[in-house]
Amino acid sequence: MAALPVPLLALVLLLLAGCGGPGAAGQRRKEMVLSEKVNQLMEWASKRSVIRMNGDKFRRLVKAPPRNYSVIVMFTALQPHRQCVVCKQADEEYQILANSWRYSSAFTNKIFFAMVDFDEGSDVFQMLNMNSAPTFINFPAKGKPKRGDTYELQVRGFAAEQLARWKIICLSSAQIRVIRPPNYAGPLMLGLLLAVIGGLVYLRGSNLDFLYNKTGWAFAALCFVLAMTSGQMWNHIRGPPYAHKNPHTGQVNYIHGSSQAQFVAETHIVLLFNGGVTLGMVLLHEAATSDMDVGKRKIMCIAGIGLVVLFFSWLLSVFRSKYHGYPYRWV
Repeated sequence: MAALPVPLLALVLLLLAGCGGPGAAGQRRKEMVLSEKVNQLMEWASKRSVIRMNGDKFRRLVKAPPRNYSVIVMFTALQPHRQCVVCKQADEEYQILANSWRYSSAFTNKIFFAMVDFDEGSDVFQMLNMNSAPTFINFPAKGKPKRGDTYELQVRGFAAEQLARWKIICLSSAQIRVIRPPNYAGPLMLGLLLAVIGGLVYLRGSNLDFLYNKTGWAFAALCFVLAMTSGQMWNHIRGPPYAHKNPHTGQVNYIHGSSQAQFVAETHIVLLFNGGVTLGMVLLHEAATSDMDVGKRKIMCIAGIGLVVLFFSWLLSVFRSKYHGYPYRWV
């Protein structure tokens, strides 16, 4: 092979030095591609806090390198014919979280919120072997999602506050303070309650004996106790879904299979069962202490025993379905 003349060799060396070599050119191309991706995501995020993606957008902006940003994606099925009530509820909370981040003073281009609907990106569901919705997955800036990058929806619920406490979000230094739209339902209900009480006091100002009615106060206290023991406060804190519908079989589960979580429908069922047991106990007490004739007291006693046995056995079956292997049974 003939050697290059000295002037030509010098020119080649100068060109390589000026361009930085093939490696530098490749690095510049990566930076240009990355810059285009970030600019595109920022443009979409400025218009809509949750970026809707199909298969092409997902593969280009989330899966394909280079990427120096994280993308939290909600995989869902919002079309009406899918009949996914939980998806709609989770979407509302997800929108609140993304809006809170978008208008936060700590907003950066290092984390984005996106959504893939099954009817718009079924190929993405197949690519990820995903068979349930809604599902939240974090796609980190480097590497593939790990086990901890999938949000534990059944345990934590989908409330925006719970999503904001997700370890993935906290580790990304995205301190999101959830800001909810004004909700006037609470003040209106309080005002209505005060108006009703004020009206009763005004109409019956000369006779306030109803305030000393022990039965009324006992009934109000009983309703409060039943609501609290059924798990209503847990629902308020965690924001679990009402129920779960299997997207493949269409079967709806109202009782959560784990002892660490519950559905809203489950608390309603437990409240009903506890109320049935309580009513049975009240009938038994009345049968033992009232001055009615013996025949009516026997009927009340039988009805009370029947209610206690029936509803307590149902409660025990719910308990057994959540605590697998529980050794006791009603017999």
